[in-house]
Amino acid sequence: MTRFNRQRIKAGTRAEIRTEVPELFADGASGQLAVHGRWATAPRPAHTHATSPGPPAPTGTRLTNHQGGAGWQRDPRTDLLVLAVTHFSGQRSFYESATDREERFTTLVRRFALEDPLWTLGLLRWLRGEAQIRSAAVAGAVEFARARAAAKAPGYSREVVDAVLQRADEPGEFLALWTARHGRRLPQPVRRGLGDAVRRLYTSRAVLKYDTPSHAFRFADVLELTHPAPARDRPWQGELFRYVLDRRHRPQQAVPPGDESVLVARQRLALLPVAERRAVLAAPDAADQLAAAGMTWEALSGWLQGPLDAAAWEAVIPSMGAMALVRNLRNFDRARIGDTSAALVAARIADPTQVARSRQFPFRFLAAHRAAPGSRWTAALEAALGHSLANVPRLPGRTLVLVDRSGSMFGVPEGRTELTRADAAAVFGSALALRAEQADLVEFGTGSRPVEVAPEDSLLAAVGRFHGLGGTDTAGAVARHFDGHHRVVVITDEQPGGFGPFDPFAPVPPGVPVYTWNLCGYRTGHAPPAPDRHVFGGLSDAAFRLVPLLEAGGTEQWPWEPPPVG
Repeated sequence: MTRFNRQRIKAGTRAEIRTEVPELFADGASGQLAVHGRWATAPRPAHTHATSPGPPAPTGTRLTNHQGGAGWQRDPRTDLLVLAVTHFSGQRSFYESATDREERFTTLVRRFALEDPLWTLGLLRWLRGEAQIRSAAVAGAVEFARARAAAKAPGYSREVVDAVLQRADEPGEFLALWTARHGRRLPQPVRRGLGDAVRRLYTSRAVLKYDTPSHAFRFADVLELTHPAPARDRPWQGELFRYVLDRRHRPQQAVPPGDESVLVARQRLALLPVAERRAVLAAPDAADQLAAAGMTWEALSGWLQGPLDAAAWEAVIPSMGAMALVRNLRNFDRARIGDTSAALVAARIADPTQVARSRQFPFRFLAAHRAAPGSRWTAALEAALGHSLANVPRLPGRTLVLVDRSGSMFGVPEGRTELTRADAAAVFGSALALRAEQADLVEFGTGSRPVEVAPEDSLLAAVGRFHGLGGTDTAGAVARHFDGHHRVVVITDEQPGGFGPFDPFAPVPPGVPVYTWNLCGYRTGHAPPAPDRHVFGGLSDAAFRLVPLLEAGGTEQWPWEPPPVG
């Protein structure tokens, strides 16, 4: 029998803490585990601008962009931020292959994981949280942890892994990326970060929703690679973990824990003969039965072993999330669901609380409108689109909004939708113009022209007024339309052709801010460094809150840093 050795346990724990939180031992600190009943904590190094400056201007190095026009080299931190928020894993852009984008992203993350891990941790946490960009955050955490493990640099890896894994399928997604790139050996901080996420995320409903054969790494695979103990406040996880392992390796013998009512209800439905399953949908409590069993619409189709007709949709609609409803509007129309269910769908879609909870990018609602253009859903989608843009500021004074409609903006759909970056740019440009005190909305390409909008206009109607306009003459659009505005906003991929002067904003006098939103994350910018020139990447409603912040004087803050006090 192995005897308990208190000193050996304390020594092992101290060694683990020395590895995970090196600040406790900085400057010769003893690293005592407790002082007067409280954990001893050394303050982390202050995240000052001396070590991690706020967003700077481009370096001023002139390059040639993908169009053969003038481009300007960005500061590396800004380059990483812009690339991260415009990053879709495995997706090419108009001018760059997916491989080139992945390599550039990986190189920058690894660099700053070593040079400034706190700054990079803040970026990745913000990316997965407020910015709601999953793929880049998870991929960034993989490369962050790998870089620090290869350099034998202690600390931060466990924290960054736990920070970016916010959905129950993401520990498996992280492991799929890690093993594909770096093999199956996991550094201890990575293993512990994954264990932290598993204890936080694995529940019975998560098992039913995400532990499916379509995932490269099932929940059991994650458990077997990380060996997490159940959370102290979740002792029931031990039985849940056992069930997860059984359903992976011995599915015919897997018996859910008796106190997990959702798993028990799902098993009861699964044991029904296929021929009897559609009769469940005819029962008065069909919706309650499906909800109690955690039955998603995807699982329902497999359970019925056939297509979802109106009865199936009407039974599962009450338990569907708002964005699942939005994605299935065309399916509802095809199945011809009844008016009562349609009214429930429309009310859920237009509910501001549901929209805020879904945290979806506004152009998803435009995609839904194009997929299901009938009048049944138009009002609800218009309302949802308005709610999703609640954080777009009402800018005072006169604003010039320039929306790039060149060919390269149409080349690659955004994410899994059929929308292009040109569509996303039109949504946000129109939203800014409609909410501003006074705005001139202009579409530009080889030429340019105003897009007429009025305060009472529908945003969907405004987006329908845009066109494709060939090349990219940013300088010409600025020269033609700037007329004493208080600010200029440009939504573009920053790839002008050989048009006009090297600085497209030469007509804009000093002191007038120019905001560029880059939708592709290319290496080169379209303007040289100058005061009051700001470049951001990607588009989200939260991003536009930076405009009033910058104009109020908060020019040295990254998006994830708290605003200055006073």
